Amino acid sequence: MDWSKLVIGMLGGDRREQEIARLAAATGADVRAHGFPWPEAGIAGVKRLDDPAAVLKGAKFALFPIPGISPSGALFAPGAAKPIVPNRAVLAGMVPRAHIILGWADGNLKQHAEALSIGIHEYEWDRALMLERTPAIIEGLLKIVIENTDVTIHNAEACVIGQGTIGTVLARYLVALGARTHVVARNPEQRAAAYVAGATPHGLEALPELAPRLDLLFSTVPSRVVGEKVIAKLRDNVLIVDLAAPPGGIDFEAAKTLGRRAIWGRGLGSRAPVTVGASQWRGIRARIEKILQDEH
Repeated sequence: MDWSKLVIGMLGGDRREQEIARLAAATGADVRAHGFPWPEAGIAGVKRLDDPAAVLKGAKFALFPIPGISPSGALFAPGAAKPIVPNRAVLAGMVPRAHIILGWADGNLKQHAEALSIGIHEYEWDRALMLERTPAIIEGLLKIVIENTDVTIHNAEACVIGQGTIGTVLARYLVALGARTHVVARNPEQRAAAYVAGATPHGLEALPELAPRLDLLFSTVPSRVVGEKVIAKLRDNVLIVDLAAPPGGIDFEAAKTLGRRAIWGRGLGSRAPVTVGASQWRGIRARIEKILQDEH
């Protein structure tokens, strides 16, 4: 395929997107970007534009970041001067039969894309890609724990809610580091696997009873599983970290009201932006190639 004929627009992200943009431009594509941290030396072959709509004008592909879209509808873009909301006006300049590749899309984005005949391609649940990113995410999480606690992970009472890709690997790391690790999961098979890995398994209904024992609580479930009733039972010095995509699994308002430390660990893959950016680009490139192959 002739990459030089493609226009790729990138909106939002963090330092991982720098590497994705660099690799995308290396194919010969016309790459435009807005909303992620920009290196002083720039990125070879990548145009930095101030207007999100200008980034997508004439684009065949739009690349949005993995962490997804906030409840306000804005893309993950911690370095942007103002929120980037991919509404119909922003998307309207893309070419016919364009495509958006991103972690996951909310209802508004899907509605706008459908109205404009733009394809949506989500890869938040691509297990192979997630596994490649997991070591960087876990390292970023360990940094958060070390900086926000006064206890060692070793011998701490730690609980992981959810046993998807991230939750499964996190539980294994915690066991290896000597934490007294609990796993809360609905699926009996996942609980059995957690037991084999050295953790103590529980059903979701056991969380209120387990809560008063915990030093560390990690949620990897993208739906509200840790509400006020559970948070009220946690110790004053507990650390709560939400690793899930929006809307997340933690009631942050309740945590704030009750004086518990709660952190939303979004974008932890930025711990190793070159490694993670390269793995994301491999997945994105494969999708672009398949899309174009299917169209022809």
